[in-house]
Amino acid sequence: MKNFVLLIILFCITQFGLVAQSSYWGKEIPQDTTYTVYQTYTKIRKNFPDARPALAILPKGILAERDLIYAVITDSLNKKRNLHLDVFHPSKPGKYPVLIMIHGGGWRSGNKSMQVPMAMQIAANGYVTVAVEYELSLEAPYPNAVHNIKSAIRWMRINASKYGIDTAHIAISGCSSGGHLAVLTGMTNSVPRFEGNMGNSGSSSSIQAVIDIDGVVDFMAPASLRIERTSKSPDAAWLGGTFYDKPGIWKEASPIFWVNKNSPPVMFLNSGFSKYHAGQDEMIGIMNEYGVYNEVHKFDVKMHPFWLFHPWFDPTVGYMINFLNKEFK
Repeated sequence: MKNFVLLIILFCITQFGLVAQSSYWGKEIPQDTTYTVYQTYTKIRKNFPDARPALAILPKGILAERDLIYAVITDSLNKKRNLHLDVFHPSKPGKYPVLIMIHGGGWRSGNKSMQVPMAMQIAANGYVTVAVEYELSLEAPYPNAVHNIKSAIRWMRINASKYGIDTAHIAISGCSSGGHLAVLTGMTNSVPRFEGNMGNSGSSSSIQAVIDIDGVVDFMAPASLRIERTSKSPDAAWLGGTFYDKPGIWKEASPIFWVNKNSPPVMFLNSGFSKYHAGQDEMIGIMNEYGVYNEVHKFDVKMHPFWLFHPWFDPTVGYMINFLNKEFK
């Protein structure tokens, strides 16, 4: 019991960025706070008694720049809202590849601070890492989140000299719904309809590698469509309706339909739940036909957000670093 209390205290201290970020939202912006590391931990402890949350501990030689504004958006009532990101980069001068990191939460909940423990550890291996805030479904539907993310990528290119970024080597990763967003962002390199008007124009949003951690790539795959849904289900709520209401949008938002010969390489990192991999085998088949590099790794564990917890955190980071090193170094 004493160890559990200590763990929670440490967790709250190291995750202070979560508290700081919430103050930026304002009362007008609805929030779903049901998905946090702590809440997930309380749910999984019974079945995974050895699991422990990965804490945000800044490694030696890494600088943290928190809650930087990368875009300012205006709603229909002309109220302005800032979008933020966190940057972690080596203190040693140089040019480093960058990894843009997208949190999960069913396109509805979650927070960029959930990516911070991974971001810090990957930065310690010679990368600039960027945890991105984006508009969730209670605030704005598809495709705003994609527009946000591409704006953040353009912002990183514009500010590359400040953070020592090698603009020729930009990767994106995401977990769960963030994994879907990461793959969709990568597969739609140079597709005008996905660029949006969230600012930082005049710079490219293209990326050169993708890491998808348990994120769906095809909303229209049979394994996905047979899941019972209502209009309030997370994917349907974000896409503006069920497949039967918005079939064109469901297809457009599926990364598999955007694969082409110029697509960036992808690493898939899977849990033991097949529903999160709907369409993945088919997408890999298409990538293989185009000669696009891909690799797949699996944790045979029936727990979706494995990346947030030890003992899966370290091997997750290891797979990510190995893939990035292979592509960029």
